[in-house]
Amino acid sequence: MERKYPIGIQTFSEIIKNDYVYIDKTDLVWQLAHYAKYIFLSRPRRFGKSLLTTTLESYFLGEKELFQGLKIMELEKEWQQYPVIHLSLSTVKNQESPDALRARLMLLLDDYAEQYGKKDTEVTPGGLFTGLISRAYKKTGKQVVILLDEYDAPLLDVLHEDDMLPPMRKVMQEFYQPLKDSEAMIKFCFITGITKFSQLSIFSTLNNLKNATLLPRFSAICGITEQEVENDLAQDVKAMADHLGYTPEEMFQRIKDRYDGYHFSEDSEDIYNPYSLLNAFRDQKLDNYWFATGTPTFLIHQMQHFGTDIMSLDNMEVFASDFDQPTEAMLSALPLLYQSGYLTIKGYNPETETYTLAIPNQEVRIGYIEGLLPVYTGLLAGPVKIGFTMKFWRALKAKDIDLAMREMQAYLAGIPYVEGFKQKLKDVATAEGFYEYTMYLIFSTLNFYVRTQVKCAGGRVDMVVRMPDTIYVFELKVSGTAQEALRQIDDKGYAIPYQTDGRPVVKVGVKMDAETRSIEEWVTKDDSDRH
Repeated sequence: MERKYPIGIQTFSEIIKNDYVYIDKTDLVWQLAHYAKYIFLSRPRRFGKSLLTTTLESYFLGEKELFQGLKIMELEKEWQQYPVIHLSLSTVKNQESPDALRARLMLLLDDYAEQYGKKDTEVTPGGLFTGLISRAYKKTGKQVVILLDEYDAPLLDVLHEDDMLPPMRKVMQEFYQPLKDSEAMIKFCFITGITKFSQLSIFSTLNNLKNATLLPRFSAICGITEQEVENDLAQDVKAMADHLGYTPEEMFQRIKDRYDGYHFSEDSEDIYNPYSLLNAFRDQKLDNYWFATGTPTFLIHQMQHFGTDIMSLDNMEVFASDFDQPTEAMLSALPLLYQSGYLTIKGYNPETETYTLAIPNQEVRIGYIEGLLPVYTGLLAGPVKIGFTMKFWRALKAKDIDLAMREMQAYLAGIPYVEGFKQKLKDVATAEGFYEYTMYLIFSTLNFYVRTQVKCAGGRVDMVVRMPDTIYVFELKVSGTAQEALRQIDDKGYAIPYQTDGRPVVKVGVKMDAETRSIEEWVTKDDSDRH
C-alpha cells in the first residue's frame, strides 16, 4: 500500500483519521501539557508548530479515540474534556493599519462568538476575547484551554517601522490582555511563533509565561529526529534509494546532509526538517522544498537593517542571550536568524556557557545563499549558476585550478556594472571584504563547503573551500600581489590545519582589481607536490 504523506496537512485529527504517515510525539505532547500553565515555544516555519497545536487541541477536547495505539495512552488515564479556543494569527498578518488589524482579529473570533455568544459592548478584540473565555467557562463549568499559533505573524512585517510597530503592537497588547485578566478561568495556554517578542511589550503583565524553546526535554517535539528516520521511516528511505539508484546507506547520508542538522537545545538530538523530508519522500527527489517560496522578506530586511556580515554567521560562538532575546530589542539579526531556522545550535561549552551557531544543512545553505546573492552583490543566483558556477565546478572536479580561475576571471570581467556597486564596496571594511562576500556566495551556490575568515594559529585565512577530494585555501589581495597572497598562506601557516585531513591541499593566492571588479592574477601551490 502506498504511503500517504501529510504535505500541507497540519491537523492532527485529519492525519490520524485518513491514515497519513505520523511520527508519534504524543508522549512529549502530554509532558508539555503538564509542564506549566502558560508556555511559549518558538520554532522555524513549516516545522510542525501547527500540528503540535492541533494535537494539543484534540488532547484537551478529550478525543481519546484519535490517540489509540500512541504513546500518550500509557500516560493519560482520565481523558477530561475542556473548552478550547484555538486561534491561528497567520490569518491576520499583512494588515495595513491598526483599524484593519482590529477588524481582522474580530473576524478571527467570529466562530467562537457563534458558539458562546457576543455582547454588544464587546467592540474590541480584547473585549470579545475576554467575554468568550468567561462564557465558555460558565457554559461548560470547566477552565478554558487557549492555543495561539503564530502569535507574532501580525507584527513581523513592521518590526523596524517606527511609525507602524507601536500602534500595531498596542492592538496586539489589548488582544492578549485577557490571558492575564482571565487567569483563574484558564486551564492551559500555549503560544507558538517564529520570533520571541518580549513579554512586557506583547503579553503585558503575563509574567508566568514559561519559554520552552531551548529546553532539552522538548527539543524534539517538532521536526523528525534521526532515530525516527531510522526506525519509523526506514521503508521510505529504502523506496527512495531504489528509485534513485542508491544503497539505503547512501540515501540516508544524502538525506541527512540535505535536511538534518537542526538542534534546539544544548543537548538536542539531530532534527530533520519535516516539511522537506516528507516532500522528498513523496516526490522521491532531493530538492530544496523549504525555500520553494524564497527567503522570507522580513529576514532580508532585518539583515540589511543591521548591516549583517554574512560571512561571520557560519560558525559563531555566542551566549544564549545573544540569540534568545526579544525580537524588538535585537541589536543584530542574530536572534531572528536563529529563531527563523537559518542558524542552529551546533555545539555547547558548559564551562563558558557559550553556544556555537552555524547553518544547519545543505538545503538552508543553498536557499540562504540564493536569497542573499542579489542583496549583497547585485547578482542573481540563476544566471550565476548557469553562466559560471557549473563551469567552475567541473574545472575543480577535474583538479584544474587554473581553468577554474580563468572561468572566474572571465565571468567577473563580464558582469554588468551592478547598481550600488561603489556603495557596496564602502559598506564593507575593505575591498577584499566585498570580494570575499562575492566569492563566498558564488561558491556556495554550488553547495561547496565554504568558510571565510577562518581562524588559525597564524591569523585568519580569507577563504577555505572543501571539495570532496581537495581542499582549497584562498588568500585575496587588492593592494598586494598574488605572490604576496600565496606567501602569506605559507608564512602564517593557513594550510597547516588541513594537512592531516587526507585530501590534497591547494593554496591559491589571488590579486583582485577593484576598478575592473575582476581577477588580475593568481598563483597556486599544491602541497602534494612536496612529496
